Amino acid sequence: MREIVILGSTGSIGVQALEIVAANPDKFRVVALAAGSKNLELLIEQARKFKVGVIGTTADAAKAKDLAGDIQVIDGPKAASEIATIPCDIVLNGITGSIGLGPTLAALGVGNKVALANKESLVAGGDLVMAFGRDSIIPVDSEHSALYQCFLSGKSSEVKQVVLTASGGPFRDRKDMSDIKLEEALAHPTWAMGPVVTINSATLMNKGLEIIEAHYLFDLPYSKISAVIHPQSVVHSMVEFIDGSTIAQASPPNMKGPIAYALSGANRIAKATNPIDWSQNHSWNFSPIDINKFPAVDLARRCGELGGGLPAIFNAANEVAVEAFINGAIPFTSIVEIVEECVQNLGGGSPVSIRDISDVSAIENDARVQASKIVQER
Repeated sequence: MREIVILGSTGSIGVQALEIVAANPDKFRVVALAAGSKNLELLIEQARKFKVGVIGTTADAAKAKDLAGDIQVIDGPKAASEIATIPCDIVLNGITGSIGLGPTLAALGVGNKVALANKESLVAGGDLVMAFGRDSIIPVDSEHSALYQCFLSGKSSEVKQVVLTASGGPFRDRKDMSDIKLEEALAHPTWAMGPVVTINSATLMNKGLEIIEAHYLFDLPYSKISAVIHPQSVVHSMVEFIDGSTIAQASPPNMKGPIAYALSGANRIAKATNPIDWSQNHSWNFSPIDINKFPAVDLARRCGELGGGLPAIFNAANEVAVEAFINGAIPFTSIVEIVEECVQNLGGGSPVSIRDISDVSAIENDARVQASKIVQER
């Protein structure tokens, strides 16, 4: 019986993780949950269903404690970080955004292993996270879970390159990107995700973030990390070895497989997700990314290669720009433009190295201020 803590339990990753727990009551026990303030009722409902004794929330403390009854409530901006330190077999970090970095570091700091779905932890504070060692993290992103599994087929010294796959989002075949509506950007063709992640997929910003994530997770130079468009989203990523062999991990586009694999400590759980139906015909396509249409990928790579505070600037500016697009303040095409402008304006003054999380917070704050200013000007 593995004891788990779930951060971001009311989001897409958290909800699916709890479905896996419900389907495998002999394998998992949830000891704590944490979520933001938007779905307090759902958080408490989850705690009652899974008999969880303690929850963390940023919601109003009095309201949370009134609704929670006999469930212990940890509230405030650092609630998730406190929950992450509860002793357990693994902490699933399904929080969206760079606010997930603090809980990741808190969990690792007390010796908890982390099933990491919060890619921003590595983008904003990769050096801080990886200081705890690569064995402390099992990736949950489908692409990095795939790479993790493919790496088992050979030695690190035998890897020629890794290839991340991207669905291409809803606009992979669209020529005119000038008048994209929010509902179009949220209509992902293959994945069901939260709004921020879905918008990041539409700009391919997510693939840029994942390139930086892969650099840290697998200790690879950026020259060995590439990405291709794969509309079917069945092959989740590939590792090419020096002998010409390519090992790919394939399954239908469903996050339950990667979540279950991570929660179980890199072991396989029967029927975690439906398999590919090999009795049917399948066509899988792969094509290069149009970097002129999707400049976020190359911008992320440049930020990653230069390092220091640039990836944190890149990520924080994107979070502001995405929120502005969702709120109708800027057009879709301005998202990446704003991020690039912030990188150019602030990049020269970013630190060469990140010493601690306060450095990350300061860098991100500057980037958010800069990005907000650009949004207002536009």
